[in-house]
Amino acid sequence: MPHENNLLQAVVVLLLAAVFVVPLAKRLQLGAVLGYLIAGVVIGPAALQLIHNPENIAHFSEFGVVLLLFIIGLELSPRRLWLMRKAVFGVGLAQVSLSGLIIGGVAYFGFSQPWQTSVVLGLGLALSSTAFGLQILAERKQLTSSHGRLAFAILLFQDIAAIPLIALVPLLSGGAGVEEAGAASVLRILLTITAVVVGGRYLLRPIFRMVARTGLQEVSTATALLVVVGTAWLMDAVGVSMALGAFLAGLLLADSEYRHELESQIEPFKGLLLGLFFISVGMTADVKLLVTMPLAVLGLTVLLMVIKLPILALVGRVLGDLDRRSALRLGVVLAAGGEFAFVVFQIAKDQNLLSTELHSILILAITLSMACTPLLIIFLVKVLKPKPVVKEVPPEYEQIESDEPRVVIIGMGRMGQIVARILRAQRVPFVALDLSVDTIELSRSIDSMPVFYGDPLRPEILRAVGAEHAAYFVLTADDPETNIKITELVSRLYPHIKLIARARSRFHVHRLLELGAQPIRETFHSSLEISRETLMGLGLSPERAEARIRRFQLHDEELLAQQHLVFNDREALIQSVRDAHEELQALFDADVIEEKGL
Repeated sequence: MPHENNLLQAVVVLLLAAVFVVPLAKRLQLGAVLGYLIAGVVIGPAALQLIHNPENIAHFSEFGVVLLLFIIGLELSPRRLWLMRKAVFGVGLAQVSLSGLIIGGVAYFGFSQPWQTSVVLGLGLALSSTAFGLQILAERKQLTSSHGRLAFAILLFQDIAAIPLIALVPLLSGGAGVEEAGAASVLRILLTITAVVVGGRYLLRPIFRMVARTGLQEVSTATALLVVVGTAWLMDAVGVSMALGAFLAGLLLADSEYRHELESQIEPFKGLLLGLFFISVGMTADVKLLVTMPLAVLGLTVLLMVIKLPILALVGRVLGDLDRRSALRLGVVLAAGGEFAFVVFQIAKDQNLLSTELHSILILAITLSMACTPLLIIFLVKVLKPKPVVKEVPPEYEQIESDEPRVVIIGMGRMGQIVARILRAQRVPFVALDLSVDTIELSRSIDSMPVFYGDPLRPEILRAVGAEHAAYFVLTADDPETNIKITELVSRLYPHIKLIARARSRFHVHRLLELGAQPIRETFHSSLEISRETLMGLGLSPERAEARIRRFQLHDEELLAQQHLVFNDREALIQSVRDAHEELQALFDADVIEEKGL
C-alpha cells in the first residue's frame, strides 16, 4: 500500500509540474523542452525533493525516445532511407568524426585525460539529442525545412553510431565486458535484427488486418504499443539500442496501409513520455555543482557548444549544401549533448574510465547545453528575422458560418482571391480560411467574401468549415511547407476530398504528388506566356512560338514525372536535368528541320 501511494504521488507531482511549468515556459517563448527541464530541476532532489528516485522515472521515460524513433520510422520508407544514404552516412559520419576528433583531442592534450577516456568523451559528446532536436524543430514547424531534413539525417546516423560506441566502451577499459563483445554477441544481434525484419514484413500486416476487423479501438492501440515495446525489448535483450529497434519496426511499417492509424495511436503516448523524459533529465542533474564547481561546469558547457556548433555549421554548409542561415540554424539545434551520452558515460563510469566527479560534471553540462539551446534559438530568430506585428483578430472573423461548401480555399492572397472570384461568378458555394487579418478585411470589404480567420492545421477548424461536405480543397498559401502539412492532414482526415495545391518549386511538386495532391506550379504558366511573347518579339510567328511553348510544356511534364521517381537523389536529379537539356534542344532542332521541309 505505501508503494502504491508513492507511485500515485510521483504521478501527481510529474503531471502538476508539466501542467504548470511548461505552459509558463511557452508563454515566455522559452519552448516546451526547456519548460520540462526546469520542471524536472524544481521537483527533483536538487530543489523541492518531491521525487527521491529520479533514476526509476528516467528508466521508464526512455520509452518516450523509443516511441519518437518509431514515429520517425513510420514517416520514412526503405526506399526513401536508401535515397537519403548520402546525407545519413556522408554528412552524419563527417559530423561525428570531426566532432569526436576535436573534442577527444581537447580532452587528451588540453586536460591530460588518458587516451581511452578521451575517445569516450570525444565520441560521446559528439552525439546530439534526437528527442530534443526533433522536438524543437517540430515546435517551430521546421522539420521539413532544409536544415530540419539534414538535422534528421545527422541524428539518424548518430542513433546508429551509438550502438558500436556502447560496445566499444568495455573494450577500451579492458574489463569483463570484452568477453560479451565476441562473435557470439554479434551473431545474436544479427539474428535478432533478421527476425525483426522478417517478422515485420510477413507477420505484422496480417496481425493488424485481423485486429482492424474487430473494430475495437482499444485493441488497436494495444497492438500498436505491443509492436513498439516488443521490438524495443527484443533489441534491448541482445544489447542493441531500444530506440533503434523501434525505428526499424516503424521503417518496416512505413509502406503499410495502417501507417496513419499507427501514428495516431502512438502520438499521444509519445508526447507524454517525451515530456517525462525531459523532466527526468532535469531531475538527474546535480545542480549543486553550479555552486561548488561553477567554472568547471559552465566552462565545459560553453566549450562543448563552441566546438560543436561551428563543426555542424561547416558540415551543413560544405556537405549539406545549406545556405549560411540554414547552416547556422543546424548548428544551434544540434550543438547540445544528447541522451545517448548519458548511457555511454554511465557505462564508462562503471568501467572506471570516468571518475564519479567527472561523470556528474558531464551530465550537468549536457543538461545545461540542452537548456541553452532554446535561448540561442530565440536570439537567432531575433537576429535573423524581425518579429512580425500581430494584429488583433475581430471576434466576427472567428465565427465560421458555412452551408456545406463544395470548395474550401486555404489562403486568400493573390491566387486565392482569383479562385474565389471565379467560383463566386460560377455560383459554386465555397468558404475560405486565412491567418492574416488585413487580408480578411480586404476580401470582405471588396466583395463580401466568406473568408474567416482560422488555422487549417487544426482539425476542429476544418470541422467548423464543414470540410466533410467539400469536394475540393484549394491550397494557395504563400508558404509551400504549410500547403504540404495541410495536405497531409486533410488526406488523413478526409481521404475522399481532392486537393489542388500551389507549389513553389519542383521539389514541392514532388512532395505534393507523393501525398496524392494535384500540384500547380505558381510561376510555370506565367513563365510560358513570357517566353511566348519573347519568341514572337524575336521574329517567330505566333504559330511557331506556340509550337515551341507546347513542345516545352509536354517535355517538362514528362521530365517532372520521371524526376519524381528519383527526387531524393541529388546526383540523379542533376543528371536528368542535363539529359533533358540536350533532349529538348534536339527536339527543337527537329522541329526547325521539319518546318523547313514543309
